[in-house]
Amino acid sequence: MSTGWTERAAAPGAAVGVVLALVGLAIVGMLIGAFVWGRRRQDRAPRPPRPEEQPRLPGGRPSGPVQEVREPDELPPDSPRLTPHQLRHSSTRSSADQEPSKWSGGGSGAFGSGGPGGKQG
Repeated sequence: MSTGWTERAAAPGAAVGVVLALVGLAIVGMLIGAFVWGRRRQDRAPRPPRPEEQPRLPGGRPSGPVQEVREPDELPPDSPRLTPHQLRHSSTRSSADQEPSKWSGGGSGAFGSGGPGGKQG
């Protein structure tokens, strides 16, 4: 009984195993290299600002959107017609009464809510 055929059959499997081991080592090496490269890059980056170096909010005015009650800036009925260059940038103005308006008694408040849908009476 000859063992030559078993040696020949094992040789390609051994080569595949060696190739897979080398590929695995290459991947591990690349991961370690990427970690070292990222650490060096992070060390070169500027430090985060301290609390006293942070930007401050502007004084005297809000920094975000403002919610206010507006009313139409209507013209009196007997006023002459205005041309576009005489108009202001907004057709509304801030209301003197900043209390938000409430829902009317008969209004449902939402489409399809089952209410009568409008004022009755």
